[in-house]
Amino acid sequence: MPERMVAASPYLAFDHLATMVALVHTDGACLFVNSAFETVLGLSRRSMLRGSLFDWFVDPEAFRETVAAVARNDFSISRFEGQLRRPPGPGSAGTDVLPVHVIVTQTDQSELALVELVEIEQQTRQDREERALDQAQATKELIRNLAHEIKNPLGGIRGAAQLLQMEVESRELTEYTQVIIHEADRLQALVDRLLAPHRKPHVVSDVNIHEVCERVRSLILAEFPRGLKVLRDYDTSIPEFRGDREQLIQAVLNIAHNAAEALRERIAAGDALLRLKTRIARQVTLGKQRYRLALELHIEDNGPGIPEAIRDRIFYPLVSGRDSGSGLGLTLAQTFVQQHHGTIECESVPGNTAFKILIPLP
Repeated sequence: MPERMVAASPYLAFDHLATMVALVHTDGACLFVNSAFETVLGLSRRSMLRGSLFDWFVDPEAFRETVAAVARNDFSISRFEGQLRRPPGPGSAGTDVLPVHVIVTQTDQSELALVELVEIEQQTRQDREERALDQAQATKELIRNLAHEIKNPLGGIRGAAQLLQMEVESRELTEYTQVIIHEADRLQALVDRLLAPHRKPHVVSDVNIHEVCERVRSLILAEFPRGLKVLRDYDTSIPEFRGDREQLIQAVLNIAHNAAEALRERIAAGDALLRLKTRIARQVTLGKQRYRLALELHIEDNGPGIPEAIRDRIFYPLVSGRDSGSGLGLTLAQTFVQQHHGTIECESVPGNTAFKILIPLP
């Protein structure tokens, strides 16, 4: 092994890549791995260099044959789908398996091959994020145009009702005009809420995400003081970042409040749980841009889950799982998060609904 070692310095540029990259000998001896490989496997570079890369695959023969074929010059580049073994994490019973797309490429040294691994799940997630961004942009334009079309005649309706109220003498007719004015005001407030998220963050300051979470926690417990536990699971090492604190409070509150509403039966039973969890994510791609660090905020509950019929549309405006819901809470949350260059996604099954917010960190 020592005689095959190469200086790592020429390959340190690979540390800036989002994908896992390794330089291997034809017998699988690992000569270099980049930082993304370390992050995914959760092992140090030094420990990985002591072993064979073949051993990290569920089916090492397919990998071994591909590397050998590229080394023999049968192909200059070869691709296949494989499964990478990962050491079990804390509390895990067995080895974790990660589906990957493997790309093996020739180098200028016949006995060496360059191996690139792309997480299939990561690629799927990036595609989903791109579609969500495109959909959100189209939705913004639709809402903006619709809101402006409603806003103008609404002012005229309210003004006419006020003039009519001053003219009529009958108490019953006055009640009718008051209904018109009240409903016009309610629709005006709805239109303002539709238009509000399209404004850029305007109160930019240093944001401590745990102050945001604590504010949301206090508001939720004030509304649901009994039967609901709001658990904290914070990584206190997360640094502050520049953002709009009030927008982020509103985004997290909208999600948490929806969760609390869905937990009403469990609240009545006294076993409702809502968890706020923060973590650091490393080497994250958001909106086609790679970030070294990102905030990962989880809002989880043990409620009945989101109805399957609307699960793929929950971030669309006016889509709600409750008869009394406006269908704007998650739309606003998504918009506020996107204005901080972040993403928001959700996974839901009966007994567990988890929203994950990712926001890049400096």
